[in-house]
Amino acid sequence: MGYEKNGGEIMVDKMKKVFFTDRKHVSYRIIKDKVITGIFIILSLTVTIPLFMILYDLFSKGYSQINFDFFTETTPNAILAIKAKAEGSVIPGGVANGIVGSFIIIGIASLLAIPIGVVTGTYLSELKSDKFSGFVRTVVEMLQGVPSIVLGIIGYIWIVKPITKGFSGFAAAVALSIMMLPSIIRTTEETLNMISPSLKEAAFSLGVPYWRVVLKVIIPNGFSGIITGIMLGISRIAGETAPLLLTALGSLVVTYDPTKPMSALPLMVWEFYNDPNLVDMIWSASLLLIILVLVLNIAAKILSAKLKN
Repeated sequence: MGYEKNGGEIMVDKMKKVFFTDRKHVSYRIIKDKVITGIFIILSLTVTIPLFMILYDLFSKGYSQINFDFFTETTPNAILAIKAKAEGSVIPGGVANGIVGSFIIIGIASLLAIPIGVVTGTYLSELKSDKFSGFVRTVVEMLQGVPSIVLGIIGYIWIVKPITKGFSGFAAAVALSIMMLPSIIRTTEETLNMISPSLKEAAFSLGVPYWRVVLKVIIPNGFSGIITGIMLGISRIAGETAPLLLTALGSLVVTYDPTKPMSALPLMVWEFYNDPNLVDMIWSASLLLIILVLVLNIAAKILSAKLKN
């Protein structure tokens, strides 16, 4: 009996030691988890600090110029700007020519890039093992790293000189559409690769032709990801300036003809920077441009989430 009693006491002591050891280990893991979580939160907030600093700087310096005329009037001339600065008043005029030009150029670029990008991405997803698809994928990866100024030169050589015989919004749209393609193609390919093969198999078992399977089953199921890629591509080209300098050139008036020189918001920021009388308008135009890019990015996320549901 004494042996059993001692053995039982020994077992109890061992269980107590294990319990307290495990408790200490669990407490250590909880503390470690909280510390690492805190570090990640701090680092994540640190990443957002530059964005909020930029937004604050742009808003504090640019809000005074934003009024109704800012969206409806064209670029003011130097005389009016000098007079307004001497009087300490808001510079008259606005960026209507840049807003209209940006929407026209981005619209044409989207019409050119979206069909080509979606079709190419679908091809790369459906024919992964094809030799030509490997070549196309390599070209797309190389195109993604091409500097924007080079695409501006291509637009100048391909469109400005031989087709429009001068600077034009269409030439700018072609250059920007090339810049959009890698984003749309890669997003489309990756999105369609995540679609379950069972959906295609079910469609084929019903005797549906391959082209209808692609149009009615594959692409609709990947629509949310495709739309996200398109929106991100648009937001990327919305702030590009270098290609526009070599293709659109700019315009002091509102132009609706894409075969003529056109202005755009990034171009206007550059023009304001080079004119000492219009420097104050840099902040307003930059604020409007960055708000446009942020809205496009947020819209892409919201639209993607809704389409997934």
